[in-house]
Amino acid sequence: MNVPKVETMASEAKIRLPGEGEMIAKVIELLGDDRVRVICPDGKVRIARIPGKYRRRLWLRVGDYVIIVPWDFQPDKADVVHKYEKNEVPELKKYLKEDIEKLEELGF
Repeated sequence: MNVPKVETMASEAKIRLPGEGEMIAKVIELLGDDRVRVICPDGKVRIARIPGKYRRRLWLRVGDYVIIVPWDFQPDKADVVHKYEKNEVPELKKYLKEDIEKLEELGF
């Protein structure tokens, strides 16, 4: 009897990585009015806003890792486009170890 092979994705967790124009950041302060202060691997502290389509769907806490898109016309501001869950952080460290270590070294 010929049994088809079933491949499971459990061993290979797929997580979203930053694309072109995006970067990883860590939330260091909640400012209210759908804004947060984040620290980036380049050492800059930016104010990031949660766009309207994510409001009331994306809840952030201090210490969360997020993907941001810096604004072209104001590089000290950005938009939050993705939040990593706590169980995704170890998998994220496999792919972006240097960036995560830089964020941890900055002491936030």
